[in-house]
Amino acid sequence: MCSHSFSQKAMNTIISTQEQGSQARKGRVREAKDFDAVYRAAMHKAKAGWHGIPAAAFRNAMISACRTVGYKMTLAKLSLFCEADGFDQHSGDPLVKITKGKPKKHFATARNANGSTDVRCRPMWDPGWEAIVTLRWDEDQFSASDITNLLSRVGLQVGIGEGRPDSRESAGLGWGHFKVGTAR
Repeated sequence: MCSHSFSQKAMNTIISTQEQGSQARKGRVREAKDFDAVYRAAMHKAKAGWHGIPAAAFRNAMISACRTVGYKMTLAKLSLFCEADGFDQHSGDPLVKITKGKPKKHFATARNANGSTDVRCRPMWDPGWEAIVTLRWDEDQFSASDITNLLSRVGLQVGIGEGRPDSRESAGLGWGHFKVGTAR
């Protein structure tokens, strides 16, 4: 196996340069990057102030999980829905409330479209975060056990959020897994 870890020194150099801003080689002035603002802007926060996950993330992940069990994804799109607990304060997108856990800053390297390396700052919840996901579905298409199975497969195989196994951009970073429990 070959391993290549991006050094902390290189990451710190990029962070420092971006925080300070600089004169680009071609004369363009680069604005300083405010990592705190980037971190806050990456959060899904409801108008009521709580953190959430886009409801569409659960719906889309369950539709994707249909391929693991041979269900028709086209039917799932028409008959499977995730109810919102509230709406994003900026975009208005439906959100599912995160009921346990607090975000922390996570810095990671990423490749830009031009091939250059960048540092991204995102909110991350440690394992053990919780959310109560309310689903509705067409009972002629899916049974309650089908829905539980699909949501369980989302937690095990598909994932939710950045770095999930089913990401279109990568094979994932092992993030976004969860276990289905029972509502208290």
